[in-house]
Parts: sequence; C-alpha cells; structure tokens
Amino acid sequence: MKPAHLFFRRAGVFLSACALAACTLPPPAAQPAEPAIRQAAAAFALTGRVSASDGERSATGRFEWRRQPAADRWTISGPFGQIAARLDAGPEGAELSLADGTRHHAARAADLMPAFFPGIADAELSLARLAAWVQAAPPVGSEVRTLDAHGRPARLIDQGWSIDYLGYQDDAAAALPRLLEIFRGDFRLRLVIDQWETEAESAP
Repeated sequence: MKPAHLFFRRAGVFLSACALAACTLPPPAAQPAEPAIRQAAAAFALTGRVSASDGERSATGRFEWRRQPAADRWTISGPFGQIAARLDAGPEGAELSLADGTRHHAARAADLMPAFFPGIADAELSLARLAAWVQAAPPVGSEVRTLDAHGRPARLIDQGWSIDYLGYQDDAAAALPRLLEIFRGDFRLRLVIDQWETEAESAP
C-alpha cells in the first residue's frame, strides 16, 4: 500500500473514532434564563393559607389580602371560617380588630404586625415591601440572589429579609408566586397563594 493511501486510511479510522466519541458526549448545559422583567401591580387581591412562627410560637390559618393604591385589608380566618384578625391600613393610620372584639390603632400597619403575627416584634415588616415580595417584583434596593429556570426570582434579599420562591402558579415567565417563605432571624412566614386577582385582571 502506498504511503499516501495508508495516511488517508489511518485518518479515516481516526475521524470515525472521533465521531463515535462525540455521540457519547453529554449535551451542553442549558444556559440560565434571562431575568424576567416584573412590575408590581398597585392593586390586587389574593387568598390562600398562612403560617407564622418565631421558633417558639406558631399560628396558621387562611388569609385574604385586598390591596388598593391607598388602602390594605388583611383578614386571617380559622379552620372553620371564623375571622381571627383583620388589619385595615390607609393614609390615616391602621386598625387591628381581633376576634374577641379588641381593637388596636397605630400610625403604621407595621406597628400592629406584632399582634397580627407571632414573633415579628423584632423584625419590622412593611406592607409596601411585602406587596412587592408576594408578586416577585424586587423593590428598589433589594437583591435577587438566584433565578429559576424561567428567569424568575428564586431567592430575594431585602433589608435583612430573605424571600424564597418555592413555586409559581405555572411555568410562564410572568407567572405569580404560589408558594413563598419569608424569614429574618427566628421569624418565618410561609404563604401558600391559592388565588390571585391583579389590577389588570379586574379592570373592565
């Protein structure tokens, strides 16, 4: 066999081996999704289940949150539908009504949160920031630490709070959260959102 023919034969064997090896290589890793652009709605209504704990005390129930640009109403209900607590907040202040008829007033809703959620006394919780968190719309000054496969926040850090997004309503990039945990220190708030209604959905 001539040397040139031997070279091409050996080259063909080499290329065939390379082709077989390429077939066994794992597929390239999927590139992370681009961050989804999310804007918080000024008004929404949501219902679901809530649990709060400070490591020693805990409380669970169903909740409803109706938010308007200048007003909020949080309602916590027991397992049989009885209202355990209701928090109304607006420009003139906030009022907390409890099941036993007791009412508390304050200039800010955050001042009434210790009576609304156990263990929150040492970790002030702002309704304005909470409204952004539940929509997975990072407030100014917050940091998105990780994204999920669809470019949505998976963990958000804001003013010492950590917000973990454990599930969304569906796989769409703009889907709203279904399950999230909010924690700081020993306080942990877990929200399971069963139903969402945003400002755009309720508009005529």
